[in-house]
Amino acid sequence: MFRVTRYIKTLLEPAPLGPARKPPGPVVIWNLIRRCNLTCKHCYTVSADIDFKGELSTQEAFEVLEDLKGFRVPALILSGGEPLMRPDIFAISRRAKELGLYTGLSTNGTLITEDNIAEIAAAGYDYVGISIDGLEATHDEFRRRQGAFRESMHAVALCKAHGIKVGLRTTLTQHNYAQLPEILKLLDEHDIDKFYLSHLNYGGRGHRHRKQDAWYQMTRDAMTLLFDHCRDELERGVEREYVTGNNDADGPFLLQWAEHHFPDQADTLRRRLEQWGGNASGENIANIDNLGVVHPDTFWWDHELGNVRDKPFSEIWRDTRDPLVLGMRQRPRPVKGRCAECRYLAICNGNTRVRAWKVSGDPWEEDPGCYLTNEEIGVQGQDRRISAPADAIQAVEL
Repeated sequence: MFRVTRYIKTLLEPAPLGPARKPPGPVVIWNLIRRCNLTCKHCYTVSADIDFKGELSTQEAFEVLEDLKGFRVPALILSGGEPLMRPDIFAISRRAKELGLYTGLSTNGTLITEDNIAEIAAAGYDYVGISIDGLEATHDEFRRRQGAFRESMHAVALCKAHGIKVGLRTTLTQHNYAQLPEILKLLDEHDIDKFYLSHLNYGGRGHRHRKQDAWYQMTRDAMTLLFDHCRDELERGVEREYVTGNNDADGPFLLQWAEHHFPDQADTLRRRLEQWGGNASGENIANIDNLGVVHPDTFWWDHELGNVRDKPFSEIWRDTRDPLVLGMRQRPRPVKGRCAECRYLAICNGNTRVRAWKVSGDPWEEDPGCYLTNEEIGVQGQDRRISAPADAIQAVEL
């Protein structure tokens, strides 16, 4: 996750660079349930409104929570499927909070109503993230449900009314790229606390729909808009939390933006970004799926590291014999192509490895989702990618 507001704020309010802080443990995204009341086009878990056998029991979930607490996990995100479809979701959430874990809820929002908002508030979530995929017509089409947008925005209003920190999460595609300015207006209109812009990753139904991934120039335009918007709000005294995910080229792109707008602060920002270190999958980001299987992140469900039923998560995560995880924890990572030659490798850490694997079959090949040019990253020769979006569409139709 790339914290846009944090870094732009340091440009507006310069401060000395402090020491790098290493997280005590990985942030864990836990897909508690695979069942979902929607069948979204870009779902990475390929969820459906059916029961999936073998999911962890309440007691097993409690035991995992105890282990996560002991392992000093800094944050836990409860996800799905749709986590509110799990009957014991509030019991698990309350237990997580009792243990002192930062606990977020990742939901599509359609199941948040007047009937359960009090219980959601009582669970004590540090943050509730609600997904939208554009304005009403686009969102409903992506979610394959008429009225889904209004239900999700009603959930936002209910959370705000009950004092719950709430955010919108949007995955950038060609279908909603042009709607980003209006989506940003929604944040102000509804006094929303946080906005998470996710780049499309190639996992689950997101792999089949990668032809809809925003092309490079669209991505650049969207990120520039986000940076400018965040700066404008901060200069007006509005501090909303903007973050992005699933494309660590956002760090170098922000540095280039800063070199233009804040040239005297660019060197310090570069060092801050190197401290951040870019992609953290397999090291400071972990995933537990609905069956208890541990993965390097939520998009690596094809790669299993172990099961919490057989061994505690803490033991699995300490086990560095897995070749993929070993490579992910190596600095610099053993990346190839443009990534190996990139001047920003210390900032982005080779970006998102799952895209490279899905397109080339090699997790260490260059990331086809990087939207920076050869000239920008300091690579000699004619600009090239292992598979530009249009080429990838033709080569791999899934």
